[in-house]
Amino acid sequence: MEKMARVTTALGGNALTGRTMFCHLDAPANAISVCRDAAQVVVAGRNIFKIYSIEEEQFVEKLNLRVGRKPSLNFSCADVVWHQMDENLLATAATNGVVVTWNLGKPSRNKQDQLFTEHKRTVNKVCFHPTEVYMLLSGSQDGYMKCFDLRKKDSVSTFSGQSESVRDVQFSIRDYFTFAATFENGNVQLWDIRRPDRYERMFTAHNGPVFCCDWHPEDRGWLATGGRDKMVKVWDMNTTRAKEIYCVQTIASVARVKWRPECKHHIATCSMMVDHNIYVWDVRRPFIPSAMFEEHKDVTTGIVWRHLHDPYFLLSGSKDSTLYQHIFKDASQPIDRANPEGLCYSLYGDLAFAAKESLISSDSNRKPYIGDRRHPIFFKRKLDPTEQFEYISSSSALSVFETDVESGSMDWFVHTAKQYALAGRPLAELCDHNAKVAKGLDRNQVAQTWTMLRIIYSSLGTVASTNLNHSMGKGSTALPLMNSFNLKDIPAGLGSESRLDRSKGESRTENILMDSSSTLINNEDNEETEGSDVPADYLLGDVEADEDDLYMMDHENPHAEEQEYSLPQEAFPLRHEIVDNPSALDHLQDKADSPHVSGNEAETVSLTPVESFSLISISHSLYENRLPSDFFNPIVRDTLLFYAEQGDVQTAVSVLIVLGERIRKEIDEQTQEHWYTSYIDLLQRFQLWNISNEVIKLSTCRAINCLNQASTTLHVNCSNCKRPMSNRGWICDRCRQCASMCAVCHHVVKGLFVWCQGCSHGGHLQHIMKWLETSSHCPAGCGHLCEYT
Repeated sequence: MEKMARVTTALGGNALTGRTMFCHLDAPANAISVCRDAAQVVVAGRNIFKIYSIEEEQFVEKLNLRVGRKPSLNFSCADVVWHQMDENLLATAATNGVVVTWNLGKPSRNKQDQLFTEHKRTVNKVCFHPTEVYMLLSGSQDGYMKCFDLRKKDSVSTFSGQSESVRDVQFSIRDYFTFAATFENGNVQLWDIRRPDRYERMFTAHNGPVFCCDWHPEDRGWLATGGRDKMVKVWDMNTTRAKEIYCVQTIASVARVKWRPECKHHIATCSMMVDHNIYVWDVRRPFIPSAMFEEHKDVTTGIVWRHLHDPYFLLSGSKDSTLYQHIFKDASQPIDRANPEGLCYSLYGDLAFAAKESLISSDSNRKPYIGDRRHPIFFKRKLDPTEQFEYISSSSALSVFETDVESGSMDWFVHTAKQYALAGRPLAELCDHNAKVAKGLDRNQVAQTWTMLRIIYSSLGTVASTNLNHSMGKGSTALPLMNSFNLKDIPAGLGSESRLDRSKGESRTENILMDSSSTLINNEDNEETEGSDVPADYLLGDVEADEDDLYMMDHENPHAEEQEYSLPQEAFPLRHEIVDNPSALDHLQDKADSPHVSGNEAETVSLTPVESFSLISISHSLYENRLPSDFFNPIVRDTLLFYAEQGDVQTAVSVLIVLGERIRKEIDEQTQEHWYTSYIDLLQRFQLWNISNEVIKLSTCRAINCLNQASTTLHVNCSNCKRPMSNRGWICDRCRQCASMCAVCHHVVKGLFVWCQGCSHGGHLQHIMKWLETSSHCPAGCGHLCEYT
């Protein structure tokens, strides 16, 4: 503690002095509270109930309220509060359901004053009215809140939250009659103490139990809540409906929240598990805390500001049996260790880059970029002399580099995602459909990929010629298919293929029949090919504008002019090293000397690039049974890796889903998961929720399949008695009424049921939608302002 500094603050003539210090307690603390003059603090727990004096250098024990040889459970405290108007008045919430008040002015050793035993289960919270001396409020695990007048023996009002458990109750500082209550079902209720029959307002604040709340000391309508969903939310209660204005994401469940005095946007939080630190957040900067206190070695159970108007002293108790006084000057500042640089792409390719402002401003050679927009400093504000922390060292300058509107359009992605078919049809139909979709969006390479996948993996013997030629357009040519060729002769890509045009009066090929032992080509001229004993080296396909395209597949020795061409014994010889194709001139010269090309043909052939082609029908499967089914898997795998590297995870994932087990084993699980998560993230950013869910369901990756299986449990309250429903049916076990009754037509809903999370009333979807067109109030007449989204 020697390194800690001493701080002195002036409060209306009274000076608060002190340093960061601690003392060891006899047992873990559950709650702490400080008296009005900030001179004493009470610590309460299951086995401790003591008052300590806060000296300048240390804590000094003043009073032990656990008296007697065997203290009863009334001394086992879940919460404690010190009245801010009467310095002798304390109240505790006992774990046995008893609310106890303590009068420190009593001369006897036992300071216990009154016992209220109306709660049936543990009392989680007690709270004094800020201006009424004798008004005490309690919230219990039994779902009830009770208001006590300390001059009477029994409670004066009972409030039913219609829920299993009340976790926190807090009187409004600015509104005399209002108090807030938080519940384990995620709801927050606002009550008027004059109307115990029904709450004034209720809204769902968190996804899970709401453990704490705190009214803002300055702004009348601000209410902060913390829950198990690891979030701190600030609600504006001045509007007709509770409006979330700030949200802070923490790393653990939030157990306590306390607004920092004299600092409108600062709030302190602590966790009930995992995280032992205390954080002070600026709610306008919710991603990194402004200050952090790291002294406790176990979970912090209670935090309180030492004085209502002093922002520099914070007291805390913990399960590590220590009581601390924290000084803001000694707190660590995570903002100093934060990286002020950031980089992010938008959906449409815009690049946002944030860097430390000092680096940007000092760079005199920084050239202006086209499309560079300098935005105001993020969360930059004027210096406030009352605040001890500023963010000067971590402020960043933001630059945005915009892409061209035309090039940045992502309409193709959305249309492709909506129109692709991924399941429910045979493989050939899926490939045909997706190729047609890609073709319609001018994504020709993707369309050809789908077409080739169909050829490779589907059974060609059962494919109709009309389906194979779906992509044939005007001016397209036919792709020749041969019953024998060398693998080395397959062109490397579509752009490297060549087309041989015949310019003289050759007739169009009418039909092609392929057989494993012979090739018959019928054409009207019956020239060199018909009836020939030697297999032809080329096949003629249908063309338009009286052009016949000639595709040649060279043999292993294309330059040996004297070699006689013969039919190989095997359709596919063993694969060997692929060599470059001969030059075009040599290629044509060889063919001119071939016995299968007439002299006139050889003189008139010319080499032109292929622009498009279609497939022709064949009489049986191209590959017979000579190749294994997974022969092309490495090529398909490399194709998917290519698309993924180019950023087109949509194509990679779509092919992965369509092919399924055919290609899954070729790609490692981690790569598949990366593709899926990237594609699902893009779909969700474009709000394509249904398509995203379909991709998750059809995923071939185990880690992705479980994404839509989390948080699928639905908890429903009865619309009559407001109690939670059992899982056995739609009949409430308590009131024996049907919970799925339509509030509009008063008939049982069989099918799609929609209801309001606030009041639990609902009905048929169409009935509710029609009702809300003319009224925003609940059709059941409960007075709730329902909102169906």
